[in-house]
Amino acid sequence: MTKVSWSRLMFFTMLIFVLALAACGNDDTTDEESTNDSDAATEESADESTDTNTSAESEPKVTKFEPAFQEQTRAPKVVTETELDVEVVVEGLGVSWGMVEFDTNRLLVTQRESAELLIINLEDGSVSDPIEGTPEVNNEGQGGLLDVTIAPDFDESRLVFMTFSQDIEGGTVTAVGKGVLSEDEASLEDFEVIFQAVPAYDGALHYGGRIIFDDDGNLFLTTGERSDDPIRERAQDLDAYLGKVIHITQDGEAVDTNPFIEDEDALDGIYSYGHRNIQGVDFHPETGDLWTVEFGPQAGDELNIIKPGSNYGWPIVSYGIEYTGDLVNDGISEHEEQGFVEPVYYWDPTSAPSGMSFYDNDTIPEWKNNLFIGGLAPNYIVRVVIENGLVVGEERLLTEEAQRFRDILVTEDGALIASTDGGMIYKISAAGEGD
Repeated sequence: MTKVSWSRLMFFTMLIFVLALAACGNDDTTDEESTNDSDAATEESADESTDTNTSAESEPKVTKFEPAFQEQTRAPKVVTETELDVEVVVEGLGVSWGMVEFDTNRLLVTQRESAELLIINLEDGSVSDPIEGTPEVNNEGQGGLLDVTIAPDFDESRLVFMTFSQDIEGGTVTAVGKGVLSEDEASLEDFEVIFQAVPAYDGALHYGGRIIFDDDGNLFLTTGERSDDPIRERAQDLDAYLGKVIHITQDGEAVDTNPFIEDEDALDGIYSYGHRNIQGVDFHPETGDLWTVEFGPQAGDELNIIKPGSNYGWPIVSYGIEYTGDLVNDGISEHEEQGFVEPVYYWDPTSAPSGMSFYDNDTIPEWKNNLFIGGLAPNYIVRVVIENGLVVGEERLLTEEAQRFRDILVTEDGALIASTDGGMIYKISAAGEGD
């Protein structure tokens, strides 16, 4: 009798010990283990755990859409380990929409509303008088003087290319023009319009307007679909330059290798279509792929790799919703199932992405080949870490500055430069680099 009671006592003692040990172990579970324990957690709690503990995005989703693959949204949070210096080089400007480094630490910077082109010296913060000879623009709404770049042979030709919203019969268009920067840097000479993204539309939104040169000296131009319904549907039409990536020569002619050059029903300059409003474009330093970032509606901002002849789906599919809260086209988000290209990445909620630049420099090694994107709302710079064509990390920089970051570039000496709608030019560099 005594022997049996003792055995039972030992059994219950060991049982209590095991249960207590298990309870203590649950308090010490890692984030990875919690995330993988999908059978024990609801979808909602799993999402909440990911957002709180691993994702760079801390705000709840606006939509109920699910990504097509795991890496397509809400990438893990990363943090720059290099100590950084952040300096406001210039303030008091207007909306500084586009910029390019044309000489070491010297920028050409556009002013959207005033249609001024300025020279800014990053070393002393000086700002030139407006360069004469810039085009007349329509500066209503989102219009004005937009992007600026220089010809690959600028040292010899001194050619400057700019985009702007132009009044023509029937409304406004996104236009491209070029002129020669005078030797005294006071004027653009012989300025001429080389391309107009027809048809014209009587509206003031979604001009797109980013330009970049390829290795052959030809231009890629991005255009918006002009926002309004039904004009935005023309992003799907190959007889309109709205909502497109366009590939033209320095004289504004279609590049003869364009995908629709033999299609009698398509405009020759079209390279890709089905876009909403692309305001960021750059080439990946290693792969040479053309990457773009474009505004979604409410959420659904997209990061894409542009392939010739491809359709990116707007306004038929979207990972966002209308600003009214209504679904876009009954809420179809799956791109590939509808015959469209899936975005490499999308943001929900919005990041309102504008200009962007890959970090093609060795000054900050951990940033090598990372992508930096200006965010308008919320107000920050997005650092995107990419591996094998997928986004594997995301960081938000300068979140406390409360600025709408409009454009981003990387200087020859490895500094990250950001312009804002509030008229400021920021310089972000490794601590001590400028000493």
